[in-house]
Amino acid sequence: MRITFVGINSEQLGISMMSALAKIEGHDVRLAFSASLFNDRLQLTSPSLISSLFDDSDIVLKTIKEQMPNVIAFSPVSGTYQWSLSIAERAKALCPDAKIVFGGIHATAVPESVLAKPFVDFVCVGEGDVAFPAILKAIEKGEISEPIANTHFKLPNGKVVKGPQVGFIQDLDSLPIYDKTIWEEHMRYGDTYITMVSRGCPYRCTFCFNNFVAQLPEKPRGKYVRYRSIDHVMHELCQAKRRYNFKMVEFFDDIFTLDKEWLKEFLPRYKKEIGVCYQIFTHIKFVDDDIARLLADSGCRTAEIGLQTVDDEYKRKRLKRYETAEQAAEALAIMKKHGIHVKFDHMFGLPGESIEMQEKARQFYIKHTPYRITSFWTNFFPGTAMMQEAIDSKILTPEDVRIINEGKCFDSFTVTNRYIDSAKNKTYKVYETIFRLLPGLPASLRKRATPGLFKWMPAWLLSMLTLGAHIVIGIVRRDPDPFYYFTFYAHHVWRIILLRLGIKPPSATRIVDSGPIQLKAPKKMGAKSIDQTVSARRSAVLT
Repeated sequence: MRITFVGINSEQLGISMMSALAKIEGHDVRLAFSASLFNDRLQLTSPSLISSLFDDSDIVLKTIKEQMPNVIAFSPVSGTYQWSLSIAERAKALCPDAKIVFGGIHATAVPESVLAKPFVDFVCVGEGDVAFPAILKAIEKGEISEPIANTHFKLPNGKVVKGPQVGFIQDLDSLPIYDKTIWEEHMRYGDTYITMVSRGCPYRCTFCFNNFVAQLPEKPRGKYVRYRSIDHVMHELCQAKRRYNFKMVEFFDDIFTLDKEWLKEFLPRYKKEIGVCYQIFTHIKFVDDDIARLLADSGCRTAEIGLQTVDDEYKRKRLKRYETAEQAAEALAIMKKHGIHVKFDHMFGLPGESIEMQEKARQFYIKHTPYRITSFWTNFFPGTAMMQEAIDSKILTPEDVRIINEGKCFDSFTVTNRYIDSAKNKTYKVYETIFRLLPGLPASLRKRATPGLFKWMPAWLLSMLTLGAHIVIGIVRRDPDPFYYFTFYAHHVWRIILLRLGIKPPSATRIVDSGPIQLKAPKKMGAKSIDQTVSARRSAVLT
């Protein structure tokens, strides 16, 4: 069959995996992509004139019409859900016989709401490795009546069939590697290459999807935290290095440093066979001197850590985060000792937080200043414990819940979120500006960056200063993220102009070696299982 995935803003690894699974079954897979310039609905939401000039929804729909697929698949998050619905409805009108499939974290949280849309035929709930190939087989046979694991779908008479939620796939080596070829026209893989070596997280932070996704399957669930073998990961990276000759790798694992024994085997091979710098996400409790030394020696440039707040009591009671500010300072010092740049993520607008918590954070960042401080504005996400707590405490009304479930109230990096205390918004914005500036200031000036210096500024000016500081400091410090962001925009601005002139644009990625890609990795050669090791370390840390 012909299958078209609809992507937006950046590579989505879930789509990359589903594409690989479909290709292994012999299907013709394509991608219709929106760069969502100046309005990515995640970090930047701007219904302004400039974003409307570069709205590429018409290009996405034209691509779908040209491909005339049998299946059109989406994997939105809350911020991109409404856009995905609009494309799906219009695509169904263009290709009335095509089946519309929704997956991803938002659809997983509210499958009934998604399936209620008349143009949606299937909703994949949870991980799609079992569900999506089964959906494709059912569509291909034309026999869609029996329940499909991890799937909700509608019969012709409108009846909804809900399949069982099966346990998580334990052997990740049984899956193919991520299919990057469908993204080559849009992503600059010569600059940076993204992947994951594991799935799952041992923590259940109240604001995160992991706290409900981990509980989805009926028992037996199996382990939620799972690793690919080192051979499997290296099979992917070596092929990608040959094809793209990338300059950097980004590992998108929730906690890349979760298992030290795995790292001890993997990182020396990575250094020898890949040998380029890389970035990771990690956790304060999984940073020690041995790990930092391994990371630094193998080329780790940056580690991003979710700090969120430095108020230990609030963090423990409301976020189910059990690390302390003291441990965060120790982790930062260890990373700095080994020359690894640390980015701390900080959240604004947490339910019930006091402004004093922000001042406490300012004092912490003055004394323990990371490489960068990235700020996020609190959103209630469907399915999360934080949202349920807000419902129970009457912060959210039934109408609020409906709006959130419909993806109509997502706002990040701004101060217009209707569920954040408006009386605190201006103060939050002042502290956000300070936090963005602190890493770029000399130590002697950091104490002078006080709220009093900025509280007279209007919100729009603070926003401009915050953005400007983030960009300038990034450029001065040669942070690759702003560079890749700008090159992505440059390519897609030019691409949209050329397409509207009827000219085929060049691919974003230059293919160095056009040899075949082996999606199915060879069976692992004696790589030992680390399930027990991971479980033991996880239990010890959480205890």
